[in-house]
Amino acid sequence: MTAIKDTAYPRFKSDPSAKDLEEAYTPTPDEVAFTASIADQPRIRLAVMLHLKAYQKMGRFITLDEMPERIIRHIADAMGYRRILRLDDLSAYDASRRKREHIKALRIYLGVRPLGEPGRRWLEGVAHDAARTRHYLADIIAVLLEELARHRHELPAFRLLDEMAARAREQVHQDYFERIDRSLSPEARTMISSLLIVPAGSSVSIWQTLKREPRRPGNKEVRSFLAHVAHLRELAELLPPLDIPVPKLKHFRDMAKALDLSELTELLPAKRNALAVIYVRAQYARTLDDTADLFIRLIQALENTALRSLLAYQQEHQKRTDRLVGQLRDILHAYQTIGTDTQRIGAIGDVVGEDISVLLAECEEHMAYADQHYIPFLPKPYASQRALLLNCVQIMGLRSTSNDPMTERLLLALEQCRHQRREIIETEAVGLDAKSDFHWLSQPWRREIFPKAWGADRAGCMQRRFFELAVLFQIKDELKSGDVFIPGGERFDDYREELIDQEAFHKELAEYGEIAGLETEPGAFVSGLRESLRKKFKDVNARFPDNAYAEIVDGRLTLRKLARRPITRELALLDAKLIERLAPTSIIDVLWDVTHWANLERHFKTVAGTDGRLDDLRYRIVTTLFCYGCNLGPTQTARSVRGLSRKQAGWLNLKYVTDETLERCTTDIINLFNRYDLPSYWGSGRSASADGTKWTLFEDNLISEKHIRYGGYGGIGYYHISDKYIALFSRFIACGVHEAVYILDVLANRSDIQPNTLHGDTQSQSFPVFALSHLLGIKLMPRIRNIRDLTLSRPDPEFNYPHLQSLTGGKNDFIDWELIQTHFHDMLRVAVSIKTGKITASTILRRLGTASRKNKLYFAFRELGKVIRTLFLLDYIDDPEVRQIIHAATNKSEEWNNFAKWAFFGGQGIIAENLRLEQQKVVSYNHLVANMVILYNVEHMSRAILELQEEGMTITPEMLAGLAPYRMAHINRFGDYTLDPERLVPPHDAARRVLHRAEASDRTEASPPESGSE
Repeated sequence: MTAIKDTAYPRFKSDPSAKDLEEAYTPTPDEVAFTASIADQPRIRLAVMLHLKAYQKMGRFITLDEMPERIIRHIADAMGYRRILRLDDLSAYDASRRKREHIKALRIYLGVRPLGEPGRRWLEGVAHDAARTRHYLADIIAVLLEELARHRHELPAFRLLDEMAARAREQVHQDYFERIDRSLSPEARTMISSLLIVPAGSSVSIWQTLKREPRRPGNKEVRSFLAHVAHLRELAELLPPLDIPVPKLKHFRDMAKALDLSELTELLPAKRNALAVIYVRAQYARTLDDTADLFIRLIQALENTALRSLLAYQQEHQKRTDRLVGQLRDILHAYQTIGTDTQRIGAIGDVVGEDISVLLAECEEHMAYADQHYIPFLPKPYASQRALLLNCVQIMGLRSTSNDPMTERLLLALEQCRHQRREIIETEAVGLDAKSDFHWLSQPWRREIFPKAWGADRAGCMQRRFFELAVLFQIKDELKSGDVFIPGGERFDDYREELIDQEAFHKELAEYGEIAGLETEPGAFVSGLRESLRKKFKDVNARFPDNAYAEIVDGRLTLRKLARRPITRELALLDAKLIERLAPTSIIDVLWDVTHWANLERHFKTVAGTDGRLDDLRYRIVTTLFCYGCNLGPTQTARSVRGLSRKQAGWLNLKYVTDETLERCTTDIINLFNRYDLPSYWGSGRSASADGTKWTLFEDNLISEKHIRYGGYGGIGYYHISDKYIALFSRFIACGVHEAVYILDVLANRSDIQPNTLHGDTQSQSFPVFALSHLLGIKLMPRIRNIRDLTLSRPDPEFNYPHLQSLTGGKNDFIDWELIQTHFHDMLRVAVSIKTGKITASTILRRLGTASRKNKLYFAFRELGKVIRTLFLLDYIDDPEVRQIIHAATNKSEEWNNFAKWAFFGGQGIIAENLRLEQQKVVSYNHLVANMVILYNVEHMSRAILELQEEGMTITPEMLAGLAPYRMAHINRFGDYTLDPERLVPPHDAARRVLHRAEASDRTEASPPESGSE
């Protein structure tokens, strides 16, 4: 049975505050008049009023002995009946016939009705519909409560709702399993049975091999993995298509992933077969995406190898280059100083020497490798990679997202080249026309495929290897930009299918425009934006001569550094006092206390779907958080925490924890943190900063790459940090990924803190990101490192702002307003799809963040992004306070990164997991643990601040604004940990105010001085 405290089922607070009593339980004049109209005696009126107020809180009629005495006395005081209040009389009233009559009158007054038998049947249908997309009973019960309230039904007993939700979930699951099982062919059943066999000579079942992920992409590994993908394709082709809602499908996949061979064989046949079908299909889709990642990595490796060869060549032939330049100097000198043409020719001949053909060949070779022209160096490394790359292309089964048939023709041509061995082939042999089918080639590629030295006898021919390479590089670019997609994939599938349909879009459009504050009519949107840009240019241009922080030197913008805000003596004293007051504690005790405060146990349920509960669940949760969030790993955790084995340390992570579990816990921690008064002095919660930090990984996995800036192998933990210092959202991404792709994913954060302004470093900007953030109602304000290299986009061809003239592009660099207007609704459809949860911002920005030659939507987003970025840059130049706000926000991100790594002290800070899902979970664990420590610090800082005020210390809002919760000195991370489940957990008080109301009303939202955390 689900614990009632884990659900939204209403309950009385055992000790309601004075504010709760005043807001929820004070009778109104209308209510007093109603009770007087149906009851003539004061005691009866009080009893009726108690039932009325109890229903308003609980949604059902109760017996008055269930009501806390403090609430009863408050209502009696409010009605003036305190002197006549007798609790025994209330119990007698509950047993009387008069109560039943009054309940009927209360139902009429409240406009509610009991559930009854027809209502139960209706509610069972509601539970069944909810169970189709929800798994946890608490979530299904929440839907039932919402529908009961909406249809004005009294709430039934909690046990009835719990049993109804459990039956509905079981029935829905059984329906899904049986439907899949019935659709299986005999061949599919035989195949599923074979997955449960351990082959002779192996210790691993075929089922376990399905969970394989690619390692570091060497030749042997790529060949092996492509064979694995081909095997999965054979399995998937035997299986029926699935028609299951995405949330439920994701849960079944997690359920199957958590099962080992012995657990799978114990399931009923229908459930076992259905989970096998779901997991095989999910793994096949994931391996298709992995194949795309491998392909992109292999192409990038080819490019890097060729670049290194080019640099080595240039260094090796530097002397020859110097000699050629010297000869050119002598030729020019002879031409300039010698009189007659005959004498000049003779002198030049002396300089050149006898073998002009050798000199010409050297010049041609040098020109071939000039301008970082690395393409000639590609064929050599390509020779050993060719089969792998062509196999990748074949397995991906690429399709074009545009109406342009060129890509698919190139794919066919590439397949026909597969068995060619001749270096020079006819274009017609692969179905292409040399004149019309190569417009997509850049000039460097064209020079290699169709060398200028070829004569008429080779017209219509091309160099096969360079053609293959050009197509492969083109496929890589189009995969990244979304111009081609992988049917059946996840991340590389056709993103257009995930967008909201046109009918739903037009229904949502008006409401979305109102919420986002946007004009939804294309003409009005464009004219308003155009006028805003013109006005901004005009205003900034007028103020620029008086701008003390910006000037133009040699046509380039220079911004002066802003003065750093000092730490006041009062703030330093308060910070030192807090350090003294925060009592020493162990990190594992911190996790225990916060787990108790936030009641995190309710989120930890078995992935397999059973409702079994561990007797020591909180103990196991805390040790698991400690194990993975602090990076000790199961072995070291078992050594450090007494009474815990290595198997126990890792078991909960496997059987109880998914990404969704950790996200729910993190949301609860953020919401509890947000109820405290102290964080409101640090920020409003309406802005956040995004930044990434490198986490070290072992090399043998697909996500690990060498980071150019930090060095070493690893991945990037990408975080969104609220201006209140707490982390709202986290992702784990590869080093080579453009971080701007993920900056808008903070919209997936479900906590009470919802920012509408985002800051980031220079990596967090691009034209499509600026455009999409604007359409989502988010103000993007990144830090600009190289502003001298950026240009402002002109609103019109006729540009007349002389002070800003040199900061714009050329005369033809002005906004294409017609393009924005034409595709405005297409762009809005993307924004609405993100807001409604149909697609994530990163999914679309992965495509729009890469230049595309075909996607008109990309060009429209880029054009709109030019407008929004120009508006931002003009503010950035014009207002030094904007730069101060951005600087303060990004500093909080950097402080968070240091704090998170402080909490990640085990294993030398190296993430030891090689599976990507587990790597993401480790980062999510660390995110949760760091937030829990922040919450603990805020609770104890609030207590200490109140104690200091009681002792006479004057504390102002400005002093509080300079504090930060990243405090570490009082927390012991090392040693022999003792976790005592019987230890008394100190209470927390999120409603506590840290200053008197008069002082608190003076708080400001200005950027604080430097952080006071040690």
